[in-house]
Amino acid sequence: MRFLVYDRLLGFGDDYWIEDAEGNKAYLVDGKAMRLRDTWELKDARGRVLIGIHQKMFALRDTMVIERGGEPLATLGRKRLSLLRNHYRVALADGTELDVSGRILDREFAIEYDGELLAVVSRRWLTLRDAYGLDVVRDDADPALLIALTVCVIHLAEKEREKEREKGPEPGDEDG
Repeated sequence: MRFLVYDRLLGFGDDYWIEDAEGNKAYLVDGKAMRLRDTWELKDARGRVLIGIHQKMFALRDTMVIERGGEPLATLGRKRLSLLRNHYRVALADGTELDVSGRILDREFAIEYDGELLAVVSRRWLTLRDAYGLDVVRDDADPALLIALTVCVIHLAEKEREKEREKGPEPGDEDG
């Protein structure tokens, strides 16, 4: 299954459609404005809420929580002891873990379970500049969960980049 996502920075109140390979509207990412934390809902084409996504309030590191039917489904955050900056760990409610790694800000990354590829996010397949594809590799994978993970990882990577920009260059980093 392949999905097309038009690339946008996710902010409060942002809504956008994710299309299937035939160009049909498959999922709506519905941003919730006026909240204390970053919050979205992933809805199907009929408007039914499939997954809720929100930022964990009192975490030491930026962490996102994914819920289905009000019950926790997954918690996602940057991997602690990773040499790779763009490596995220997903703890599923059933105790299993997924890994998300690659060039997140370039929209070139993979979602894996125990070394097995579940989905690939890439711009390489597309001629559209402001879009990327999400290719669900395994037939038994949950596309809604993988889309939610993609939204979360990109959001966390963008927030981290913004924090780095706000800090400015380190002393001695200037050319000259």
